[in-house]
Amino acid sequence: MQTRLLPDTPAGIETASAILRAGGLVAFGTETVYGLGADAGNDRAVAAIYAAKGRPGRNPLISHFASAQAAFAQVVATELAHALAARFWPGPLTMVLPRAPGCAISPIATAGLGTAAVRVPAGATTLALLQACGFPVVAPSANPSGKVSPSDAQHVMAGLAGRIDAVLDCGPCTVGVESTIIDLSGPVPVLLRPGGITLEALEEACAMPLALPQAASNDARPSAPGQLSSHYAPGLPVRLDATSVGADEALLAFGAPLPGSRLVWNLSEGEDLHEAAARLFAGLRFLDMEGQRRGLVGIAVQPVPRHALGRAIRDRLTRAACPRS
Repeated sequence: MQTRLLPDTPAGIETASAILRAGGLVAFGTETVYGLGADAGNDRAVAAIYAAKGRPGRNPLISHFASAQAAFAQVVATELAHALAARFWPGPLTMVLPRAPGCAISPIATAGLGTAAVRVPAGATTLALLQACGFPVVAPSANPSGKVSPSDAQHVMAGLAGRIDAVLDCGPCTVGVESTIIDLSGPVPVLLRPGGITLEALEEACAMPLALPQAASNDARPSAPGQLSSHYAPGLPVRLDATSVGADEALLAFGAPLPGSRLVWNLSEGEDLHEAAARLFAGLRFLDMEGQRRGLVGIAVQPVPRHALGRAIRDRLTRAACPRS
């Protein structure tokens, strides 16, 4: 299969939507990362995503919609869900809600669960593509399963060229980490994955504390994407909260870089968490590729704060550092 690179133009969007309508796979940029899209109601197309990524079938997918009205037609939305949609959509927030009667989302996409993960992404090109399709589009990150997520079109081509039909080049992603996932299917909202919307902002909007999952991962039966313990992983091993760095290690810096490394990527010299999130996956990719080329043995990561977007950054880095199964 030859993967086409489509321009961010009306013609490119129409070509991408035609491929999706025909049951094909198209990667496209959102405000978070690039997603690998397929018709959420087409069992064969959804199954093809799992095959192209090498993704475990137990790991559910997020369905993307052009509007909150379209999203809530597929799930049983609570009053809180409507309030969060009014505040955060379009944007990097995913809600897990019970499937509605007659839900069009394939059970393959929801891993057989009685819930579905839905969101309305931001970005003119993304919304135009979803409007052109007229159906929900499942779109996990457009990379081989478990590897570093893609934040531009070339990252997608490097990982999936030859496995998918096309990539709609929407430019670099602005948020840089995946959406926040909140489970609204029970009596208490649960933060399943930190992401582009901070825990602090969600708790303010909900007017209550959010529950946290019992464990940081659920490898046996995840209820939402991004919960597998080993995920977002480069080839080189990752060492967290480094206070020193060896000459044989690359350095992922935050703020003033530690001395000693011959290869450095700084997430943000000014310690800006928004800049750090946007540069995270590109930095991991660069240090991994260039570090291996130079014969380095690992990636040391300087401490990142545990609040606001730092929580999402640390979540991705913790999963990147988890030993491979």
